[in-house]
Amino acid sequence: MEFFTKAVSLIFSLSILVVLHELGHFIPAKLFKTRVEKFYLFFDPWFSLVKKKIGGTTYGIGWLPLGGYVKIAGMVDESMDKEQMKKPAEPWEFRSKPTWQRLIIMIGGVVVNIILAIVIYAMILFTWGKDVLPNSSVENGIKVDQTTYKHGFRDGDILKEIDGEKAFLFSEFRKKILLDGASAIVVDRNGVDTTINISSEFIGDVLGNKSGLWSPLVEFTIKSFTDNSLNKNGKLKVGDKILGVNGKDVKYFQLFAIEVQNHKCEEIDITVLREGNELTVKASVDHLGHIGAHNIDVDQLLKFEKKTYTFVESIPGGFNEMASTLTGYVKQFKLVFTPAGAQGLGGFGALGGLFPSSFGDDNYWESFWGITALLSVILAFMNILPIPALDGGHVMFLLYEIIARRKPGEKFMEYAQMGGMILLFGLMIFANGNDVFKLFTGGEDAPKDCVEYLSVKDLP
Repeated sequence: MEFFTKAVSLIFSLSILVVLHELGHFIPAKLFKTRVEKFYLFFDPWFSLVKKKIGGTTYGIGWLPLGGYVKIAGMVDESMDKEQMKKPAEPWEFRSKPTWQRLIIMIGGVVVNIILAIVIYAMILFTWGKDVLPNSSVENGIKVDQTTYKHGFRDGDILKEIDGEKAFLFSEFRKKILLDGASAIVVDRNGVDTTINISSEFIGDVLGNKSGLWSPLVEFTIKSFTDNSLNKNGKLKVGDKILGVNGKDVKYFQLFAIEVQNHKCEEIDITVLREGNELTVKASVDHLGHIGAHNIDVDQLLKFEKKTYTFVESIPGGFNEMASTLTGYVKQFKLVFTPAGAQGLGGFGALGGLFPSSFGDDNYWESFWGITALLSVILAFMNILPIPALDGGHVMFLLYEIIARRKPGEKFMEYAQMGGMILLFGLMIFANGNDVFKLFTGGEDAPKDCVEYLSVKDLP
């Protein structure tokens, strides 16, 4: 079900983005009386799922969900229609139009994607507002992973300053490290200010190891049990606040999860606070190292602040969100050319993983539209790159035409288009290949139950 939800969400989101992007080309082409022969959602090699010709344009849905396209007459594009280009230019063809009109047609898709992102972000802010986590609310400090531990951070560190400045929002630390090249962070460690220098290899390690840097340490109060929990009808109760395991103080959810991993298929003593009384109860740990209990919602554990927006305030707010997202993505893009960044490059599997796992999630639509806005920004940036076969490649040749006052040769354009398509398909294969590789190398299959786990564990 989770896979189905994510797949449907991804296809729906991409469909919106592709159709509107292509409309950005289609509308100015029509305004400038340029013939548009095809308008397709998804690609249609060999056959179409649906197609209908209206007013000289064939509208259709292809079977290959890798994007979409408009086929504009008299233009060297992904259709590679060489026969048409051999004929004399007609007044209604793209190649016959003034340079400025062709330029507007080509940048139209990117402009629409930018406007769409602004509109979506504005509507999100107007409808749901924005939850922000003040750094002062992270009172218990942070939980670090192996990568951040390697670079000097420790569980319980309270983040205070970055490059000599106090951060108002908890998220500012991650942003300034990964995007702005911050050099030093001051943390409160057991009441003592400690300065941690950010080395040049830190970002590479974060990307290469898929590090989340850190998360706020939160306490663990049982909200509910999973359907297959060994403790569903046991001595643990909903509302129990976890204090320790086997006599060891473990009151934070993340540290508790690590501790019980050491006791797979064992019975453990858990100290809890129940109705004001401290007591110890028996609990069973399954073969995966879980007790099968959910923590209460994070907004009950951390003091988030809700920033609300009027309709008028949401418009500049949407623009700022788009600009911040675009700036961040541009800064991160350079990391693609590093070994760690290349390994982290993902395809449709990675994109699908961004979406919520269930249509029933309370924040499904807020998440869906937020991810769609993000993808719209990414699509705009990627399309404007000066690579033949992308909008940016056509823009590059049009700018050359304006400066040199002559068009590039059609043979050159054909070869450039072909080279660009080969490059893009190569990148697509590489990115989706990364997804497949991660899928099959994500780790060994977990045992199905405790009997299997213990039998494997006892092998010499």
